[in-house]
Amino acid sequence: MNLSKVFQNNEKWIKSKLNEDEKYFDKLGEGQNPELLFIGCSDSRVTAEELMGLGPGDVFVHRNIANMVIGTDLNAMSVVEYAVEHLKVNHVVVCGHYGCGGVKAAMQSADLGLLNPWLRNIRDVYRIHNDELNAIKDEEKKYERLIELNVQEQCVNLIKTAAIQKAVRGNGLQVHGWVFDIHSGKLIDLKIDFEKILDNIREIYHLD
Repeated sequence: MNLSKVFQNNEKWIKSKLNEDEKYFDKLGEGQNPELLFIGCSDSRVTAEELMGLGPGDVFVHRNIANMVIGTDLNAMSVVEYAVEHLKVNHVVVCGHYGCGGVKAAMQSADLGLLNPWLRNIRDVYRIHNDELNAIKDEEKKYERLIELNVQEQCVNLIKTAAIQKAVRGNGLQVHGWVFDIHSGKLIDLKIDFEKILDNIREIYHLD
């Protein structure tokens, strides 16, 4: 990649935005008021704002390998805390995608060095849903189902946090699990039934 091209593209982008609205950057500098926190994968094919048809200021974004929400990840937890406590977002979305390399890697019995402790969290998702996944004989369908279940478990991890619980009680914040189908461009709402999933163990994770 010729990096000078990036700066040329930037100049063209500035001109196009000013042609649309000469006060575009003045407005952008006034601050942000997004209603949605999007937690997605770092995959270069999954561009959060673009796939939702949104623009700057519309969505607060956190991305990492395989859209993970890990309680000991201070980066992710800081993003969640800031989004719900200070930006007052109304919705938090965990969005996975079919063809996720992180989930694929977690399905392999291979030593991947520094990635091992990160991918172990995805392997734990497999362990939790071992019976369902092992019943799927088609490897591609098993792979896609693990991607969906990983989204589900990361949503559950969100619900375990004090920040999310306070926001749910305080302003009715909602948590959503989506998958982006890179083969069709469609966003799929997994319509996860969190009440059912957490029914028998809610007391354990409830934080006053």
